[in-house]
Amino acid sequence: MNPTLTAAERVAIARHPQRPNITDYLSLLFTDFFQCRGDRLCGEDAAILGGVALFHGRPVTVIGTRKGRTAEENLQCNFGMPGPEGYRKALRLMRQAEKFRRPVITFIDTAGAYPGLEAEARGQGEAIARNLFEMSRLTVPVVSIITGEGNSGGALALGVANRVFMLENAVYAILSPEGFSSILWKDAARSKEACDLMRLTAPDLLSLGVIDGIIPEPEGGAHLAPVIAARQVERCLARCLSELSRERGSALAAQRYQKFRKMGGAAPKEDV
Repeated sequence: MNPTLTAAERVAIARHPQRPNITDYLSLLFTDFFQCRGDRLCGEDAAILGGVALFHGRPVTVIGTRKGRTAEENLQCNFGMPGPEGYRKALRLMRQAEKFRRPVITFIDTAGAYPGLEAEARGQGEAIARNLFEMSRLTVPVVSIITGEGNSGGALALGVANRVFMLENAVYAILSPEGFSSILWKDAARSKEACDLMRLTAPDLLSLGVIDGIIPEPEGGAHLAPVIAARQVERCLARCLSELSRERGSALAAQRYQKFRKMGGAAPKEDV
């Protein structure tokens, strides 16, 4: 890890447009991916990508937020800000995983859920709350990886997991630094100052017990060597799934519940 980077510098790396995303991890770590579309209620949301794949030959359900890279992809994916259809699609896939006893792996990289009027009219708040409720009760292993930004309920809706890991330069917070500084000081320009106060970096959150470990990145950030970064993620996932697969379903749900009850007061854990 690079201890010299400031929180604001880590935010900048987390937002780098070439940072590996859900599509990169799918191609590098999984095989036989079958994409599932639609929430079976309203429509399809490209901001969340999900489906069934094989990880080391084992069937898993993979779900992740998707920002896109080109301008066209950004618009199609709403810059990685899901609407209620995306969260309901994710929930549909998690329920399917529960039925067929598949582990759930989520990749989180979002500035937050879409806050538009139309999203609220279609039940954005209820969709996020429903995911939190249903994820807490799953009796299959759930592992979440925060790969870039993990902001607000938009991130937490995919983050109620038995194991939550962050890449070294990822960030995880209740809202963006710009939003934080706008609320606290009425000045979005003070976002760098807000980064230091928010304790949104991986080391901060590990010390608070919010996450279970930090996945190291190549020097300068994952975007400089995506394959190396993906191998680090692969090792983390393999170890977690091996450990969690030894647990009974009811124990997994109980462990997940206790994990979030204790959040903020847990002892620090080791890096990956």
